[in-house]
Amino acid sequence: MTDRPNLPRRASLELLRAEAADELSVLIEERIRDGEDPWDFMEDLPSVDELVVLTLRAENIAADGGKRPTAARNYRVLRQIALEHPALTRAVWRLLGSEPHRRWDATVRAEAS
Repeated sequence: MTDRPNLPRRASLELLRAEAADELSVLIEERIRDGEDPWDFMEDLPSVDELVVLTLRAENIAADGGKRPTAARNYRVLRQIALEHPALTRAVWRLLGSEPHRRWDATVRAEAS
């Protein structure tokens, strides 16, 4: 098992952030269309950089056969993301120890209830 499986070369951080911003706007619109008040859920949504980190983490998991990482491996993967993309370091540290990562996802919220 490796923390750096054969991952395809990703786009620039600016492009990743633009994609994450688009995804975040979709999450917001979806929740508003479901009748939720933005004041009630905006704090639960990830930042653009957190979404970029989660995307990179998901790609690493998929490239490693989709196996759920152990806590130690998850830490190493997130740390590697911070090393490869220093601008994402703050987002990585915010995500460490904050399972589940997808609090804004309706399926995760339903499981937690």
